[in-house]
Amino acid sequence: MFGDYSIGDLGSIFVMQGFAGLILFSVYVLMALGLAIIFGQMGVINMAHGEFMILGAYVTWMTSNLFQSYLPGLFGGYFFLAMILAFFASGALGMLVEWALIRHLYKRPLDTLLATWGLSLILQQAYRSIFGAREVGVELPQWMLGSLRVTESIEVPINGAFVMALTLLITMAVAYIMYKSRWGRQVRAVVQNRIMAGAVGINTEKVDRYTFGLGCGIAGVAGSAFTMIGSTGPTSGQLYIVDTFLVVVFGGAASLIGTIASAFSISQTQSTLEFFMSGSMAKVLTLLAVVGILMLRPQGLFALKVRK
Repeated sequence: MFGDYSIGDLGSIFVMQGFAGLILFSVYVLMALGLAIIFGQMGVINMAHGEFMILGAYVTWMTSNLFQSYLPGLFGGYFFLAMILAFFASGALGMLVEWALIRHLYKRPLDTLLATWGLSLILQQAYRSIFGAREVGVELPQWMLGSLRVTESIEVPINGAFVMALTLLITMAVAYIMYKSRWGRQVRAVVQNRIMAGAVGINTEKVDRYTFGLGCGIAGVAGSAFTMIGSTGPTSGQLYIVDTFLVVVFGGAASLIGTIASAFSISQTQSTLEFFMSGSMAKVLTLLAVVGILMLRPQGLFALKVRK
């Protein structure tokens, strides 16, 4: 596989594929952050998480079309507004789903799996009825196209660097919210002891609803990033839900650092292998490597330490 390349060529290939995998890494991180909050903090297996991501992608597509038609002079900045709208649209839908469905299924993980799987099918059909069955693409602003030349053989895609910076900011914001803010302390208190948290005056139902909404809102932002690497269709979210669960489990369900490390290792491995073989074989080898590591370390890369 590597015999036809010199050491210098291989180094350039690894670096180039690493930069090419930045957007995939960013989508994985943003999807996994939302899923880690919902699954790791609430114990809910949300099989409809990919559909919340695709809602964010559709919101980005509609915002792009709106600016192209009515505000062409401001088209260069539409993506920032699209991300904000995607967060609030997916977050609002998530809070509605938590109120109407999820709150009745806490501590019943298999029931949440089946219920959210049914919800994903409903949302897919809703997207198909509203937006059509054909996939749609988003036109990026001119300043996000092209690449930055680092060396003669290495170029960094501008949109990849932008999404990477965005992902870093969102990850830092989530870490601050979950570990430094008053609301984050309430979330962790509810997770550790719901009855005692309610006894000291914490509105546990409100905490649950906002936590689920935050996780789904971050998935919506992942949908905005997703528009840079693929077309948006009613079933596009299902292509990423398995990989996202893999990232969360591999990194450790309740570990923010584990989620980032897992997303980086999986995305970079997959991106590099795709250069030398087919995409399906790259995914198979990546999956086998992750399964092998989980057999040796079933708690994930960064499991939380608990007193036994």
